[in-house]
Amino acid sequence: MQTIAAVARTPRGEFTIETLELEAPRVDEVMVRIVGVGLCHTDLIFRDQFAPYPLPAVLGHEGSGIIEAIGDDVEGLEVGDRVVLGFSSCGHCARCNEGLPSYCREFPPLNYAGTRLDDGSTAFAAGDEKISSHFFGQSSFAGHAIVRAGNVVKVVDDDAPLELLGPLGCGFQTGAGGVMRSMACPAGSSIVIVGGGPVGLAAVMGAKIQGCATIVLVEPVAARRALGEELGATHSIDPAAGDVAQAIRAIMPDGTDFALDTSGRIDAIDAALAALAPRGMLGLVGVPPRADDALSINLAGMITFGQRVIGIMEGDSDPQMFIPELIAHHAAGRFPFDRLVRTFPLADINEAIAAQGRGDCVKVVLIP
Repeated sequence: MQTIAAVARTPRGEFTIETLELEAPRVDEVMVRIVGVGLCHTDLIFRDQFAPYPLPAVLGHEGSGIIEAIGDDVEGLEVGDRVVLGFSSCGHCARCNEGLPSYCREFPPLNYAGTRLDDGSTAFAAGDEKISSHFFGQSSFAGHAIVRAGNVVKVVDDDAPLELLGPLGCGFQTGAGGVMRSMACPAGSSIVIVGGGPVGLAAVMGAKIQGCATIVLVEPVAARRALGEELGATHSIDPAAGDVAQAIRAIMPDGTDFALDTSGRIDAIDAALAALAPRGMLGLVGVPPRADDALSINLAGMITFGQRVIGIMEGDSDPQMFIPELIAHHAAGRFPFDRLVRTFPLADINEAIAAQGRGDCVKVVLIP
């Protein structure tokens, strides 16, 4: 069959809207009609070759939609199921068996190869030209996607806004999971969240759910600071106003129990480190501007105060468990992620990228 898709053809180039041929699902795949797909910074860094990905490609990894066809070996899913699409994992390595599929032994090839691993085929083609697919197991910047069945999370709440749920598969679960899973911040603890984008604001909501007593958002855009306070931040700091570590310690003289960096900026991470309390923990989820960016840590201080720094992938979440939990929190009014979302037609993806880059909106969801 044919479907429309936003195709990345050149690094830093605009996406082109094209009609592509789409293969039928293989035995372990499903075909999903996409009703909404989040626009994530990760899509752009792969388009721009910060991390290698074969171009031309259909990217997109925050899809939601309705199953229209299933492969012969797929169990537990049916045509007509409402689903959110997550990342790929093998399901049987040591980390998968621990309930930590984002650290799957096969994560890079399953999510970043641009092909099926068994035969190197792609789900999309433009005539005789192969178009890379299976980005994060889905490639959902399209009207339809061929998805590995293990990526699919069924949505059982018929009232959940399906077209807006896709970002739960990556950005929102990364921010919320970083607080609720990776660092497991206990009630009454303090946390500093650096960056008020979709990941950072999801972390703010996650910290409120956890019952954190002090939630400090560090964010340069005033409107996002204000939104963060509406969503649960008890304090906000403009990093342009002065020394961030000093500003944090003015709020918490003994330092913060936890910090989560979503910015990837070395200066911001250094400030968060300087504001950690003894036994404090810093979680890192932000992608740095350059691949060779590195932290310089005072080892004596780290040892003396027992401080911890951890990398976080996908919020340490098992999507099959955590996405339904976040949907339930949304239904109860505790995780109002829809307040972050602005929708654009998929055909306007380049305009949407520009709007998100300008800060006109927090989270873009594209509607095919």
